Amino acid sequence: MNDNSLRLIWVYPDLLSTYGDQGNALVVERRARQRGINVERYDVRSDQPVPTSGDIYLIGGGEDRPQRLAAERLRRDGGLNRAVGNGAILFSVCAGYQILGHEFINDLGDREAGLGLLDVISTRGEGARCVGDVLADIDPALGLPQLTGFENHQGITHLGPGARPFATVRAGNGNGTGDGTEGAWADNVFGTYMHGPVMARNPHIADLLIRLAMDAPALPAVDDRWYEALRAERIAATTQPA
Repeated sequence: MNDNSLRLIWVYPDLLSTYGDQGNALVVERRARQRGINVERYDVRSDQPVPTSGDIYLIGGGEDRPQRLAAERLRRDGGLNRAVGNGAILFSVCAGYQILGHEFINDLGDREAGLGLLDVISTRGEGARCVGDVLADIDPALGLPQLTGFENHQGITHLGPGARPFATVRAGNGNGTGDGTEGAWADNVFGTYMHGPVMARNPHIADLLIRLAMDAPALPAVDDRWYEALRAERIAATTQPA
């Protein structure tokens, strides 16, 4: 990346793009362009090699069988692991989040190896599915406002010592473990169960990824009125009595 350009990679939209998660790519692209940053966006399908020269990689959610296929192809390809090893920023949602861990339960009921990019393990919950709006406090180390999003998952994700919770839940389930954690992160890799798409509700997450990719302490301000109106509406809907 040069001083004024960004290579954005949207990974496997043909397999992992449930609940509007492609909106995350749109928000990152727009937020960068609003700052005068040139964005080269590449949508990499599952029959294509994952380029290793990207700056920001995004992975969305998906159903159980597409998740297994995505994990198999990403392990075989190896490009995403190499990109992260080169310092790229990676943000994942739901099924994509589980794939980044050490293992998850696939559609056949078997343990499926993940990419080992996050120190997490995902199992399948036996109780009610985690569905609904979530409100959570993002790890203070990241310096971001409250997280608002929508979860829809049966999986339960347990964090190992090498991962920090992305957020602490105020309303909703998050990782499903009952310990109040939501998502995980370590260095330049992030995972969450939040759909929404999450960056339309939380544009500061997109800004964080851009800052990290550009090694910039701050970004110029942009018009956030639309985003703030959406955030306020969803936060109010989550916190008001049923």
